[in-house]
Amino acid sequence: MKLKICGMKYPENIREVAALEPDYMGFIFYPASARYAGEDLDAAIVGSLPRKIKKVGVFVDAPAVKVLDIVKEYSLDLVQLHGNESPEYCREISAEVQVIKAFGIHERFDFAVLDKYLPFCHYYLFDTKTEQHGGSGETFDWNILKKHKHRIPFFIGGGIGLTQVDDVSALKSQLTHLAGIDVNSMFELSPGMKDMEALKKLKSKFSDGIK
Repeated sequence: MKLKICGMKYPENIREVAALEPDYMGFIFYPASARYAGEDLDAAIVGSLPRKIKKVGVFVDAPAVKVLDIVKEYSLDLVQLHGNESPEYCREISAEVQVIKAFGIHERFDFAVLDKYLPFCHYYLFDTKTEQHGGSGETFDWNILKKHKHRIPFFIGGGIGLTQVDDVSALKSQLTHLAGIDVNSMFELSPGMKDMEALKKLKSKFSDGIK
């Protein structure tokens, strides 16, 4: 199973997290986020990450031309679309870079919506529905995911901490398309500053048998 660490912001912290070799690292380019990477994020730092670590840019309803400019500037491998982006928008972006489309999950979520996005997404991300487009530290009811027959790989996010990792591993046996977890706020000392000791424990759990 894949590990995605999102909300990276500070240069030295970026280097420290990269040394753990997660599968994906996420950089938020949404100005309203407390984890906004900022206009001054050094492209050289992002570009120097090991090639095995996939670099993800996170956007919320941004103009497509701006997204693609940032993809080129930072040599991003994927973009994560966390707003109300349409299937047509995803089609435009997916012509240039792989897309992760995020959806806020709740009891009345209509999984039929996913079918319209299917041709244009490499992954889905199922997160807790919030007005802040993620980063809430709250977990949604994962049993909701069992109600749908999934057709492409997906990540789950939303308040996943060390105590939930074993539950995620068990969930994998029931949801074969579960590709990995997206962690953020539960592994922070402050917004954008990741807790290295906690992340080392998480990485150890992956190394010890989470597949």
